[in-house]
Amino acid sequence: MAALTPPDIARARRLVVKIGSALLVDRTTGLRGDWLRGLAEDVAAARARGADVILVSSGSIALGRRVLGLPDGALPLEQSQAAAAVGQIRLARAYEEALVPHGLKAAQVLVTLEDTEDRRRYLNSRATLATLLSLGVVPIVNENDTVATDEIRFGDNDRLAANIAVTVGADQLVLLSDVDGFYSANPKTDPTARRFDVIDHITPKIEAMAGDPVSGLSKGGMKTKLMAAKTAVAGGCAMAIMEGSTYRPLAALAQGAPRTWFLPAGDPQAARKRWIAAMKPRGTVTVDPGAVAALHAGKSLLPAGVRSVSGRFGRGEPVTIAGPAGEDLGKGLIRYTSDETRAIAGHRSAEIEGILGYPGRTVLIHRDDMAV
Repeated sequence: MAALTPPDIARARRLVVKIGSALLVDRTTGLRGDWLRGLAEDVAAARARGADVILVSSGSIALGRRVLGLPDGALPLEQSQAAAAVGQIRLARAYEEALVPHGLKAAQVLVTLEDTEDRRRYLNSRATLATLLSLGVVPIVNENDTVATDEIRFGDNDRLAANIAVTVGADQLVLLSDVDGFYSANPKTDPTARRFDVIDHITPKIEAMAGDPVSGLSKGGMKTKLMAAKTAVAGGCAMAIMEGSTYRPLAALAQGAPRTWFLPAGDPQAARKRWIAAMKPRGTVTVDPGAVAALHAGKSLLPAGVRSVSGRFGRGEPVTIAGPAGEDLGKGLIRYTSDETRAIAGHRSAEIEGILGYPGRTVLIHRDDMAV
C-alpha cells in the first residue's frame, strides 16, 4: 500500500492555528514574547503567499492569573472569569504588537459555545470572520471566558479551533501543542509509544489510544485533540498536531518537523454544501430567471431576484430555493426572517434600509451558504 501523503502547509488557502497556553505563557516570566514574534513571522509569511490566517489563542486566564497573583491549579469559575478579563486585554495587545511590524492588523473575536449552536449567531460569526479576512486582518479568536460558564463553554481551545476552522471553511488546522503528534499511548509514561505521521481514518482503536492532559497550564489533552480532529476532518479540513515551542513553528512544520496529520474526506466547501443539502427546509423562496442564471454562475442570491416567499423561518435557517416554475434548485441558509424576506423581495439591496428601517446584509443567501 502506498504511503499516505500529508498536506503541505505552504499550499494552505485558509489556515487556522491554535496556540496552547503552555506555549504562550511561562509560569515564571509570563508572556513568551520572542516565541510570539517568531509565530508572527510565520503568519506574515503565510499572508505573503496569499493564505488567510486565523489564530485561536489560549492564554488569557494564564496571563491574568499572574497579574492578579492567583495560585496555580484549578480556579473557581468567578476567579477564572476575572483572570480572563484582565488577561484578554494583554493577550490582544501582545498579538497586535507582534503583527504590526509585518504590516498586519489584528482583531479580537470572543466566542462561546452558544455562538456555534445558535444559527443566527453562527452566521453572524461566520460573516464577521469572512469580512475581517477579506480586509486582510488576522482574527485572534478566544473563548469568551469572562462570561462563559461550565454549561456553555467549549472547555478547551482545541475544539474551539476545530469549530472555527469548519465555520470559516479552512482547509488546514494546526494545533500547536506540548506534544509532537498523536501517539499509540502517552509517550511520557510509555516508552514503547509510537507516533503516527498520518491518520486517514479515526477508528475506535485510534480513539482508545487518546490519553489525558500532560501540561499544568493547558486544559486540552489528547482526547480533546481527537475530538477536534473528528470535527475538522468531517468539515473537509486537514488537521495537524505538533510540538510548537520552536521559534517559528509553522516554518518548522513546512520543513518536516515531527507531527501527526489527520486527513479529511473531501474539501471544506464540498463538506459544507453536503451539510446544507441534508437540512430540513423551513420555507421556500421562489426566484426569477435572472436569479437562476446568477445562481448557476456561482453568485449569491440577492433580494431583487426573489418573486415570492412561503413558510416561516428565522435568520440562518435553511430554505428551499425554487425556480420560476417551482423546480427545486437547492437549499440555502437565509440571512433574513420570513417577514423580512417578504418585505424586501424584488427590491434592490440599496433599498433594504429604507424598507426595514435598519441596514441589513447585502445578500439574501450567500453563495457559501447554499447547495445549488
